[in-house]
Amino acid sequence: MIDLLVAGGGPAGLATAIHAALRGMEAVVVEPRPGPVDKACGEGVMPGGVRALAALGVGPAGHRLRGIRYVDGAHRAEAGFRDGTGLGVRRTVLSAALARRAADLGVRVVPGRVGEVRQGPDTVTAAGLRARWLVAADGLHSPVRRALGLELPDRRPRRYGLRRHYRVAPWSDFVEVHWSGGGEAYVTPVAEDLVGVAVLSGARRPYEAHLAHFPGLAARLGGGEAVNGVRGAGPLRQRVRGRVAGRVLLVGDAAGYVDALTGEGVSLALASAGAAVGCLWSGRPEAYERAWRRLSRRHRLMTEALVRFGCRRDTARLVVPAAARMPPVFAAAVHALQ
Repeated sequence: MIDLLVAGGGPAGLATAIHAALRGMEAVVVEPRPGPVDKACGEGVMPGGVRALAALGVGPAGHRLRGIRYVDGAHRAEAGFRDGTGLGVRRTVLSAALARRAADLGVRVVPGRVGEVRQGPDTVTAAGLRARWLVAADGLHSPVRRALGLELPDRRPRRYGLRRHYRVAPWSDFVEVHWSGGGEAYVTPVAEDLVGVAVLSGARRPYEAHLAHFPGLAARLGGGEAVNGVRGAGPLRQRVRGRVAGRVLLVGDAAGYVDALTGEGVSLALASAGAAVGCLWSGRPEAYERAWRRLSRRHRLMTEALVRFGCRRDTARLVVPAAARMPPVFAAAVHALQ
């Protein structure tokens, strides 16, 4: 019998399967899309995430990141990472590197969808396969989470993300977050001649219309060719009733999501993957809920606070000037999210 069935072949799902394989468990991943799997995201991995990838034996090619910089017109605030460097990496490159490592460890990837999940006292059956446990790593709008009744309504303003890449040499080895009254734009260098630009906002409008709210950034990109189409995601915030339902555990974005504003998505996905497998390995699946809350707590609190400020035009303009006036506070916040 399969030890662990994983729904979703993105970074969270592949990392879960790799963790399981490293512990001697048989893991099978079910993924409907051909690899490598892409997604609209900022593509910056914090130092903690880089270390987590290295522990899995994964070292994708990308662009070294030294810290975070906030920009709003003439106002700037920046803080370098204290504990190593981050990595700007295309999502497809990251997915491919994780897939290669999983294959090397004997993880099977089965094309298909999980569909109905049936649980018994000692097994779970999905996608025509029977396993001891199922980890749902099937993304922001997880079908498994929804089918298990684990979603909670959220009546707060919705936010969405759009991303595109430009063929231009990075002008910084910092992730730049450009602020405006209408949202934020994230610039992440992902190669020596390529930057990704992700826009987050509560407004539904075309990517170019969003970019017009950041004239300084638009001027920087003016000489660069857009090398792909716009990819979107959202609504971003996802509330979850719980992350353990019988023999099913939720990992990555499927476990709940606040916002992409602090750039911790990949790092949290890797951390939750390790925590879930660790709890299963020790025979204590019920401990995963508390473990998830502990490892995500700082991220959730800081992101909630920033989103509340950023979603209001009267306070969004105060974020960068305040950070510029209090460099130690900004540096401490960046350090806490590493």
